[in-house]
Amino acid sequence: MWTDFQPLTIQRDGVTLFARQGGPSESGRSPLLLLHGHPQTMAMWHRVAPELARTRRVVLMDLRGYGDSDRPAAGEGSAAYAKREMALDAVALMRSLGHERFAVLAHDRGSRVAHRLALDHPQAVDRLMLLDIAPTLAMYEGTTEAFARAYWHWFFLIQPAPLPERLIEADPVAYLRDGMGRRGGGFFTPEAWGQYERSIARPGTAAAICADYRASAGIDLDHDRADRDAGRRVTQPLRVLWGAQGVVGRCFQPLQLWQAAAEDVSGRAVDSGHYIAEEAPDVVLAEAQGFFGN
Repeated sequence: MWTDFQPLTIQRDGVTLFARQGGPSESGRSPLLLLHGHPQTMAMWHRVAPELARTRRVVLMDLRGYGDSDRPAAGEGSAAYAKREMALDAVALMRSLGHERFAVLAHDRGSRVAHRLALDHPQAVDRLMLLDIAPTLAMYEGTTEAFARAYWHWFFLIQPAPLPERLIEADPVAYLRDGMGRRGGGFFTPEAWGQYERSIARPGTAAAICADYRASAGIDLDHDRADRDAGRRVTQPLRVLWGAQGVVGRCFQPLQLWQAAAEDVSGRAVDSGHYIAEEAPDVVLAEAQGFFGN
């Protein structure tokens, strides 16, 4: 899957982060960081990353708690999984590779990290493309019955420990299959699916996933409200795509919500469900090459 991508690890505050990089180091184009969603790994980009790496340096990272990165203890208020903390992971990774400024393409949970990254480190991010999310605060404040039924895992995973952890650990692959299978799934390749199964079964993954979502329903909302109250918005060019058959597009107005949170926004619906990079990789490639420069 990653023949032309070099594996690497870095350490930040005692947490080991796994990444890969590929593509020309001197292309005249901004390096591009790819961030995955839940409950996946960097493998979700396998249909997109090799083509992008033909013309620029591409870096992929497994978020803390996922894939081959560490699963640190959550800490009080799940602060170790705050998107602010995950954004610092991304900055540390890119700086370790000599990239002080870079672009970001992200999906799902990775997009929430990218949103925080753009707000906290505007000097590091020159532009970003986010797949199938609306701002976290807007989604929680705009929750409806239809959204709660479709995104049941948002409310399951934030229940007090150890209930959700125990249930996931009883059969982690079943959690993966049931959670992702409800949104389709015939487009997942055996190679990618094997990586998702391997990751979800690693010790500590259930606790890390729950901490990720508890942080989003707690400390992350505090950070988002503080930004909103201070009038801070994303200033970089932002492109948003969402699945026309996905929950986000059905339950929210993604473009309008992002226009309230950012200054320079464009976007559209894509003929797919939630897993856009695997369902419609040609669309993602065309959009990325147009937005980031081919």
